[in-house]
Amino acid sequence: MTTILGISAFYHDSAAALIADGNIIAAAQEERFSRKKHDASYPHSAVEYVLSEANLKLNEVDHIVFFEKPFLKFERLLETYLAFAPSGFKSFSLSMPIWLREKLFQKKYLFDCLSNHDDKFKDINKINFSEHHLSHAASAYYPSPYNEAIILTLDGVGEWATTTVAIGKGNNLKMIKEIHFPHSLGLLYSAFTYYTGFKVNSGEYKVMGLAPYGEPRFKDIILKELMDLKEDGTFKLNMDYFNYATGLTMTNKKFAKLFGQPVRDSKKDLLTQFHMDIAASIQAVTEEVVLRLTTSIAKEYKIENLCLAGGVALNCVANGKILKKNLFKNIWIQPAAGDAGGSLGAALAFWYNELNNSRNNNGKDKMKGSYLGPSFSDALIEKELNHLGANFKRVSSQDLIDTVAKELNKENIIGWFQGRMEFGPRALGARSIIADPRSEKMQKELNLKIKFRESFRPFAPSILIEDLSKWFELNTSSPYMLLVAKINQNLQVKMSDTEKKLFGIDKLNIKRSIIPAVTHVDYTARIQTVHKETNPKYYDLINKFKEITNCPILVNTSFNVRGEPIVCSIKDAYNCFMGTNLDILVIENFLLYKKDQDKKSIKNYLDKFEQD
Repeated sequence: MTTILGISAFYHDSAAALIADGNIIAAAQEERFSRKKHDASYPHSAVEYVLSEANLKLNEVDHIVFFEKPFLKFERLLETYLAFAPSGFKSFSLSMPIWLREKLFQKKYLFDCLSNHDDKFKDINKINFSEHHLSHAASAYYPSPYNEAIILTLDGVGEWATTTVAIGKGNNLKMIKEIHFPHSLGLLYSAFTYYTGFKVNSGEYKVMGLAPYGEPRFKDIILKELMDLKEDGTFKLNMDYFNYATGLTMTNKKFAKLFGQPVRDSKKDLLTQFHMDIAASIQAVTEEVVLRLTTSIAKEYKIENLCLAGGVALNCVANGKILKKNLFKNIWIQPAAGDAGGSLGAALAFWYNELNNSRNNNGKDKMKGSYLGPSFSDALIEKELNHLGANFKRVSSQDLIDTVAKELNKENIIGWFQGRMEFGPRALGARSIIADPRSEKMQKELNLKIKFRESFRPFAPSILIEDLSKWFELNTSSPYMLLVAKINQNLQVKMSDTEKKLFGIDKLNIKRSIIPAVTHVDYTARIQTVHKETNPKYYDLINKFKEITNCPILVNTSFNVRGEPIVCSIKDAYNCFMGTNLDILVIENFLLYKKDQDKKSIKNYLDKFEQD
């Protein structure tokens, strides 16, 4: 058996993944263990976890692969600073000492970090380096169900590439086209994230959620002034408006002047219709670029399968638009599409591309539902709950399903902690907060009383796969919550003339469908299809809820509060339960009611996490 450890680290979303003979054994982000959102440090705990899942010591691992090449990245930084000189000297002088001390000699630095896991690990030559976008492309193609596919990756920047096209056939993956830094769709989107007052590499999904409240009235200005977009989707950015190449901010004064307002200060400035229109405009531009790119590669290569990865592939609205255009017969998106997934892609690229192993995927998705993280035995759960001073009862699986379905029907909000934790940014029914989608108050209540976040943020429906087309304009599975589609017209509640005249956030509290808690202002939803094969317990719960209510859908949001990584351990789950207005906590077959707990258990839970 050949084992490969993949590592991504030192930018954001550090992670580790382990494969054995090409099979994915385990993968997890460091943030889940460290409790630091988007933790960029060496993923010590994640490496420890994946090794334990495979029952291996580090010296027993055959190969270790880092997800990008530091020398190429250093070359890009130097060339960029030279190209933009003398501007950017402050940024240059801040970044160089770190590069010269740590990053440039990353093989030795990695070796030292790895040695902390195992005194017997002595072989530095086990450490290999992939390329950033090859890691992304490999993470999208190799676990996909296809033996041939075109792979599109879009993100901020790797070494040089920001957008790549690759072709996968059998075990071979070949990069064929690239767009290079500083021309980046990911960084363009991040520039607008920064401009609207949200945190870069964290708040992009807020911009996407805000977009439907606005009108894309700045779309033409962006296409005219900020970028040169070709018919085939290739593009160049006008760097006169941006500061990210060499500066300490994403945009400059010229950018603010173009749109007529300064960068929003999230601590002082409220979100206005202007910011909603800005969000709508950059979302519309992103969709335009992505649709032109996918249209041109579909025509050029005539391959019926598309795979997507890179941070921009998490833009589920754009993904839904690709699907709707019917450019490809099938689309598969890596659930850990950002840098975390690079750890898995690096390992898979080495197994297939470097070691030239054959690939037979039998037309099956190899991500195992993305349930690749830690799980806990009943004995351990009971011990930990007793240690935490929790009041709980243990019930049979059937009693649990029956009880939880009834509690959901009473509009109780439940922390649902089952099986192996998800890999990637989405909770998929393993570390989820779940609720009744039919409730008109649920969206607002979840945002303000449970998640402690902005009221405009939408929630996703988890739906039984066999009921999908009865509820949504979608006829393909979406197990990773990465496709957006409209709710069927017969289930929509049409707006009155008065309601149509409302602007911005005033649109929030209008009932739009018979499942208002998961229907966004534009009648869309970010859909997760639930499958018996990958998550039988969650499937059974939704099925029981359907028996009681005739609704095969639950609200599903990640089990955390704003600024907190998704819960990983029993202690994390209990702390979040006690620090929020959750009514019930379910950990495997253990039931905990809030009313039965010692109210002194948690104080000032929110203060523990930096607001994103």
